[in-house]
Amino acid sequence: MSALFQYPMSFPGWWLDFYYYVTWTLAMLFLAGGWAVFYRYGKFSYGVDFGCFWKTALLVIMTTIALGLPQYYNTRFSAEHGNDGDAVTLSADRLEYRFRNGQKKMFLFRDIMSIYQESVTYNPPSKIFIVAKNAGLRDSVFVTEGKHGLPDAEKMLSELSSRSGQTVKRP
Repeated sequence: MSALFQYPMSFPGWWLDFYYYVTWTLAMLFLAGGWAVFYRYGKFSYGVDFGCFWKTALLVIMTTIALGLPQYYNTRFSAEHGNDGDAVTLSADRLEYRFRNGQKKMFLFRDIMSIYQESVTYNPPSKIFIVAKNAGLRDSVFVTEGKHGLPDAEKMLSELSSRSGQTVKRP
C-alpha cells in the first residue's frame, strides 16, 4: 500500500523556476534609474558640496534597496515555496521524494538513519530532515511543516517513523 503526500502548487511552475531572474532584473532597472538621475542632474566637479552629498546618498540608498529587497524576497520565497509541486511517496519498502522538475531520490526504510527537525530555523517553515545511507553514502531530503509546508506532514512523519523504526527527534 502506497501513501502519496504532495505539496500544493500555489504559483505557476514558470514563476517557481524563474522568479529570481525577474526580481534581479527589476532591481537592476531600479538601480539604473538611480544612475540616470545621478548623471542627468550631476555636477561633475571635484569640489565637495551639498549637491555631491545628496547624489552620493541617493546612489548608496538605491544600491542598498536594489541589492537588499530582491535578496530578502528570494530568500523568503524559496523558504516558503521552494518545495511547491514536490511529492513524497511511502511504498511498501521505500520512501520516494519526487521533485517538481522530475528528479527523484529513493531511500529504503532500512537505510534511514535518522529523522530530525533542525534545531534553529532562520526562515519559516521548519524543516524535518530524513537522513539515510544511500549506496554507501549519506544522503538526505527534508519536508517542511506549517502554513506553506506539506499537508498532512504529521501523518506522513508518523507513518514513516513506524515503517522505518526511527523516531522523529524534535528540539
